[in-house]
Amino acid sequence: MIIDSNLKHRHFILNKPFGYISQFVSNQNKRKNKKLLGSLHDFPEGTMAIGRLDENSEGLIFLTTDGKVSHEVRSKKIEKEYYIQVDGLITEEAINLLRSGVTISLGKQKYLTLPCKAEKLDFIPKLEPRLKKIRDERHGPTSWASVTITEGKFRQVRKMSAAVGFPTLRLVRVRIGNILLNQLPFGEFTEVDNFDHLSH
Repeated sequence: MIIDSNLKHRHFILNKPFGYISQFVSNQNKRKNKKLLGSLHDFPEGTMAIGRLDENSEGLIFLTTDGKVSHEVRSKKIEKEYYIQVDGLITEEAINLLRSGVTISLGKQKYLTLPCKAEKLDFIPKLEPRLKKIRDERHGPTSWASVTITEGKFRQVRKMSAAVGFPTLRLVRVRIGNILLNQLPFGEFTEVDNFDHLSH
C-alpha cells in the first residue's frame, strides 16, 4: 500500500474490546471470521496497530498511519501497565516473584522476564463489564493486581501470572507511558496529535 508522504499522519488511542484481533488486515484463512480493528470504525487508509493485545485481552492500544513511530512506542524506555484479574487471592510472595522476574516459555525457549513493577490492588478497577462474562464466584475467589513491564513478549503478562500460580482471567492494558486509558468506552477511540511525549 502506498501512502502519500505529503499527507499528515494521524494517530489514535483505542480501547480494544475482548474478542478482537489487533490487526486491520488478515491474510490467514484461519482468521477469516475473526473480528479486526477496522470493523470498529472507518479509520484512515494505512492505519496500523502499534504493539498488539491478544484476542482475549482488552484496553489501550495505539493506532497510527506512521510506521516510523512503532519502534519508539515498543521500546524498553516506555512502560506498559496492565490490570489483571487472577484466579485466587494473589499473595505478596507471588507479587515479589513477579517484581524480580520469572521464567516463562517462548516457543521452545525459556525466558527470564526483566524485573518489573507489580502491586496487589485493594480495589476492583472501574472497568466496563467484559463482553464475555468472567466466571462467577461459585468457582472460587478472584483478585486484581497491577503489572507494569517495559518489554512485550507474546502473552507475557498472562504467562508471568501463571508462572507464580495465579492464572489471568482478565487482562486490561490501562497505560502506555503517560497516556492513560481512563474511561474511554469499549471500542471507542480518541485522535491525538502524536506519540512524542510518552515519558515524563
